[in-house]
Amino acid sequence: MAIGERIHFFRTMRGMTQKYLGLAVGFPERSADVRLAQYETGTRTPKADLTSALAQVLDVSPQALDVPDIDSYTGLMHTLFTLEDLYGLTVSDADGELCLRVDKDKGKSAYELLQMLSAWQEQAAKLAAGEITKEDYDRWRYHYPKYDTTQIRTRVPSKGFSDAFLKALSEEPDE
Repeated sequence: MAIGERIHFFRTMRGMTQKYLGLAVGFPERSADVRLAQYETGTRTPKADLTSALAQVLDVSPQALDVPDIDSYTGLMHTLFTLEDLYGLTVSDADGELCLRVDKDKGKSAYELLQMLSAWQEQAAKLAAGEITKEDYDRWRYHYPKYDTTQIRTRVPSKGFSDAFLKALSEEPDE
């Protein structure tokens, strides 16, 4: 999902109009809604400082807005293939259902991914058991790793790594 779609998703989830969000991040009143529409449709791409401002008003982490573009099934598959290469993510069968697994023996990065996925599973289990609300669960997801109490620190990939990852996803595979 492209950044504009994520902005739209969170804006509508929060019940905000384009004009309200545009004004909240400092656009002039006469063009606030038009500017927001440009970002949501992908006509314009927000720079880092605007992404941070949007995230703050939308009450999410900037990383929740700026995710890899997985608009197509092919793009999603190549994202998963990249995760296989980098973190040892594999697909397997467990009792007749497909499952994604992390090979923790693949290295430190794979182990760290496994820890993060375990934290996610823990929150999902709490939601299913009624221990936390959907709002609490969403706050945890959309601010990750801010509210993650299972890890002392979470290593976030560098901008260079993120750029290389996105570049690898956008390249056409050899046939």
